[in-house]
Amino acid sequence: MLDKFGIAKRIAKELKDGYYVNLGIGIPTLVANYVPTDIEVILQSENGLLGIGPFPFEEDVNADLINAGKQTVTTKKGSSFFDSAMSFGMIRSGRVDLTVLGAMEVADNGDIANWKIPGKMVKGMGGAMDLVASAKNIIVAMQHVNKAGESKLLSKCTLPITGLGCVKKVVTELGVFEITDEGFVLIEYAPGVTIDYIKSKTEGRLTIANNVFEMSI
Repeated sequence: MLDKFGIAKRIAKELKDGYYVNLGIGIPTLVANYVPTDIEVILQSENGLLGIGPFPFEEDVNADLINAGKQTVTTKKGSSFFDSAMSFGMIRSGRVDLTVLGAMEVADNGDIANWKIPGKMVKGMGGAMDLVASAKNIIVAMQHVNKAGESKLLSKCTLPITGLGCVKKVVTELGVFEITDEGFVLIEYAPGVTIDYIKSKTEGRLTIANNVFEMSI
């Protein structure tokens, strides 16, 4: 079974040379620490930063350098700063190749709910709506079950929807799932996890790929 760092490491394997990538709040931000050294990836933040580097060590923290989640970050050589209007212009015009988001729920048709729980105060949706509407490829990094042990991979989202039919792949502590017309397709399972256990924790439609294999981190 993976921890949040393992989820981020696995998602980092989805990055390709030359990609422009937006990392959402939560587990997705950790992907910045695991970008393969043999490729060039440009990380974008909707608050107006292009060229995010790994998280800083304590002695290197600059309180003026933050991502959209208000976390301090580092910048890579050649990075640039601009206003949020230009940043969202990049997103809305389809110039982001991959978006990695957290989620509260994902449905087996690719719907995502990731911004609000009714009755709980939130600051707003942030850039989530623009990202899910404009991104070429969306991968979700999330926990497979909630605190009560109930599946968060569902046949239908119960929380307010952020985007419809937009998620292509989900990585949880239990495995990697592609989303197809058949629902969730398990293509990799986490070390120490059985396929039967994954089935028991997945409420939505689940198919096991013929070439499914144990994940390597």
